[in-house]
Amino acid sequence: MSDRVYNVLFLCTGNSARSILAEAILNKDGGGRFRAFSAGSHPKGQVHPMALAALAEGGLPTQGYRSKDWSEFAAPGAPPLDFVFTVCDNAAGEVCPVWPGQPMSAHWGIEDPAAVEGESQERAFMAALHALKRRIGLFLALPLDSIDEMSLQHRLREIGNTADQGQNAA
Repeated sequence: MSDRVYNVLFLCTGNSARSILAEAILNKDGGGRFRAFSAGSHPKGQVHPMALAALAEGGLPTQGYRSKDWSEFAAPGAPPLDFVFTVCDNAAGEVCPVWPGQPMSAHWGIEDPAAVEGESQERAFMAALHALKRRIGLFLALPLDSIDEMSLQHRLREIGNTADQGQNAA
């Protein structure tokens, strides 16, 4: 097994919920093999309070997250990226910057929990957290050190097509 650390960027439009959840999950569950980041094409400027509540309920760190523009990761001095995953349909349809490191990318669309109103919002955030945790678990199980590039790209796309139990329960 390689000692290589992979840099992963999760993208969403607002960078206030889904991409923040994914960043937290991968940084914790990645066991030091991954450095996760998140960003948005049109960042909201703050992390959604329910995202932080979902992280806390999921036993994940809640400190140090900020809503930031994806251009930070295309600028000189940005970490070279190995993977870029869009977690919302809007970001997937936008023209992304050119990322350093020529990363592999895939779309892992998750419904926007921040768009849910009322009492169902907490359930929507937890459903998003669990869906992302499942997909990231599948990603972590991939044999990154031994899989060929074409097979890896196929598997990354398959993960994005994974049906998530309870995702629409909100």
